[in-house]
Amino acid sequence: MPVAPEDWRPQGVDDLEPRAWDALRETAQSVCVTAGAGAGKTEFLAQKAAYLLQTGLCAAPKRILAISFKRDAAQNLAARVRQRCPADQARRFQSMTFDAFTKHMLDHFRLAIPDAYRPPADYSIAFPSRQDVELFLRRHGRPDVSADRFERAVARTPLPLEETVENPRARELLRAYWDDQYAMPDGALVSFAMINRVVEYMLRANPRIKRALRLTYPFVFLDEFQDTTYAQYSLVDAAFSESDAVFTAVGDDKQKIMGWAGAMDNAFDEFTADFNAVRHALLRNWRSHGTLVAIQHVIARQIDPDVEEVEARGELAVEGDTAAIWRFDSREQEAEQIARWIRSEVDDGRIAPHDIAILVRMRANNVEDELAPALRAYDLTLRNLARNVGEIAIQDLLAEPLTEVLLPLLRLGASVRDPDAWNATQERLQTLAGTGPEDEAGQERLQREIGEFSRNFQQTMRDEPPDPAVADRLFAQALDFAGVERLRQAYPEYRRDADFQRVRNGFQVLFRECVENAADWSGVLDHFEGKDQVPLMTIHKSKGLEFHTMIFFGLDAKTWWSLSPERGEELNSFFVAFTRARQRAFFAYCSERGNAIDWLEQLLLPAGVEQIDGANIVAADR
Repeated sequence: MPVAPEDWRPQGVDDLEPRAWDALRETAQSVCVTAGAGAGKTEFLAQKAAYLLQTGLCAAPKRILAISFKRDAAQNLAARVRQRCPADQARRFQSMTFDAFTKHMLDHFRLAIPDAYRPPADYSIAFPSRQDVELFLRRHGRPDVSADRFERAVARTPLPLEETVENPRARELLRAYWDDQYAMPDGALVSFAMINRVVEYMLRANPRIKRALRLTYPFVFLDEFQDTTYAQYSLVDAAFSESDAVFTAVGDDKQKIMGWAGAMDNAFDEFTADFNAVRHALLRNWRSHGTLVAIQHVIARQIDPDVEEVEARGELAVEGDTAAIWRFDSREQEAEQIARWIRSEVDDGRIAPHDIAILVRMRANNVEDELAPALRAYDLTLRNLARNVGEIAIQDLLAEPLTEVLLPLLRLGASVRDPDAWNATQERLQTLAGTGPEDEAGQERLQREIGEFSRNFQQTMRDEPPDPAVADRLFAQALDFAGVERLRQAYPEYRRDADFQRVRNGFQVLFRECVENAADWSGVLDHFEGKDQVPLMTIHKSKGLEFHTMIFFGLDAKTWWSLSPERGEELNSFFVAFTRARQRAFFAYCSERGNAIDWLEQLLLPAGVEQIDGANIVAADR
């Protein structure tokens, strides 16, 4: 039975801040929620989803659509809702990225797209480089057109071009681009920007599809709204404007990092006006302690002088420095001392390797070559999350639904008793099989099948030590048990074979890699997930994550040349990355690599960030 709204209480947490309560209970009108770093926006959205589902305000079979900017954020939000709601309710919460949502719409309703812009069924996803665009422009006699400007035009120009572009030359060039992409020798290449335009056109051209969308989703969440592009916003507008859908848009202007990709200039103001939204601001930081929050506020004021001060709710749990600039004389000293420092922290029991993140601006593969040998000398493993396995980055692979399904299955074989793996497996397979909690016979059958599968897996893993050939066989058995067709039906992003195979192959490649030097199958899976490995990633990929300790590597004026007060987006990215730290944040600078970033030091030092000679970060007796 639904809970009365006035009797509903937060799920899994003690309480919410007063402003969060106000935004949560507003269900008759759209809301725009400013949630700064550590404000708990994922938790807020999960609680609002639980409120809507458990009170019956979003009654079955209606659903909540949650659209996030990043796949990690979408997966984290979905997982949080599964923790807060019974399975039958959580299944009615659909969390995906903008790209996944538009691709799902394209694949599901492709035949409803007007003929002139309908891509073939066997299209491939394209990620055109600047060189690709410049080559197209030269081939069509328009080298005078800026590649960046042309890409923005492709992303923002509504279809059909014949009706929306007045300038004949511009219309001819844009039409030539669409024709070229659809007529590639090895099959059509379609970018996500093009998919967005096609789906927006389809919605305008097909009122019945738009009406079905509105009936299915009376509530829509928009996460990381500050990075919404004009094209994405126009699609939302085409799908839901002048409908009864109630929106909850959450984000923070100070965390806007996608201006280069067309993010809106005044996203919150436009949304508030267009959807008659009520504005709320969350002012508590649940992630970081007072010292880090004070430094965050100094950086935030550099971005927005009028920013409100945030209340720190995180607890300080370490002794010693919590923020410092480490200055090194050479690259060799920098790598050596950082490796020694991590080793000493791990040996003293203060932290696990996977809780220390090393952040770089770009070229993570080059930094891996520089740092990995130094860490290896101290029996530490550096995990480059930006590295590709097959055609997918490790960080992206770990957030894939396929990984969420297969890892618990494999864990069941590696351990005789693993209740977390059992519960996760049961939950995922219920989703794949469409078995509801009221279907007792289906639940019992599923438990028997899981039990039999896990016993067979355990026998194999006991009898056969880690080996690439055995890993391939176990992977195939787990995939077969989950069911490829069921996976494709449950997850729209896998319905095209090319998309599924990219993830499948990446999983298999990484699984085989993790077999090397592993003592047992539990160790293989620990390695797969990154346990006891030091993660390396770019600052842009740290968004949505959090770590106990963060080390900004190579923070010099040459490597981080674009980090300046005049380049707002780069400063925003730095701010976002800094706010991922729960306990400590350090900035490693090497004079051999480049000069110090003077303006940044002048900002940080008065805020309490110490400057330390890199030779002294580890006690001399170690």
